Amino acid sequence: MQELIPINIVIGDRTYRIKTKAADEEAVRRTLKTINDKIIEFKTNFSGKDMQDYIAMVLIWYATESSAGSNPGLEKEVTTALLKMEEQLDKAL
Repeated sequence: MQELIPINIVIGDRTYRIKTKAADEEAVRRTLKTINDKIIEFKTNFSGKDMQDYIAMVLIWYATESSAGSNPGLEKEVTTALLKMEEQLDKAL
């Protein structure tokens, strides 16, 4: 079993400390970049009250992209990273 390494991640304006396998760190960081880039894009193009609005928009975008099957590799990568983040957030809370 691989050791988990701690990393700090930022989603929107919040920092989270999670643990992941060293081999998965790059995939997690690429996924975070995609998420944060989309948040910035939505902040630029749409009005919202707070960061939660933009994160919700990104989730809708992701769900729509996933259902269209436009990029299966990205879909698997993002799904895996989001599930890992969710597990870590559940543990932290």
